[in-house]
Amino acid sequence: MGIGQGLGTPDAATGVFVSRALKPVVRAETKGPVRISSGVMEGSLLAKFVPVYPAIAKASGVHGTVVLQATISKSGTIENLRVIGGPLMLQQAALDAVKTWRYRPYLLNGEPVEVETTVNVVFEMER
Repeated sequence: MGIGQGLGTPDAATGVFVSRALKPVVRAETKGPVRISSGVMEGSLLAKFVPVYPAIAKASGVHGTVVLQATISKSGTIENLRVIGGPLMLQQAALDAVKTWRYRPYLLNGEPVEVETTVNVVFEMER
């Protein structure tokens, strides 16, 4: 092999040949679900079923927003769902609807990851 063939280029300070080979890309392993805002995840929603307004809540004039904490799997399904707040009469209807929702998998560095987010389910009375 002749000079300069496959050895890289000489370093000006030392005269030693320095390789210009590509360095490996190191990615940090994600531990647990990645926290993503509800607004970002709303854009990834593929299937959303509207909750059934409970008759007793409707008759009582109960309305409002139920806030849920959700873990979305790497495949986009809801794995863990719990109530953070909202009218008690509406909470079960919100849980029943959201557990059927499906999301596009969230990608981090090109790989699907588990996501933790909040979901707001709004119940409004028809006028």
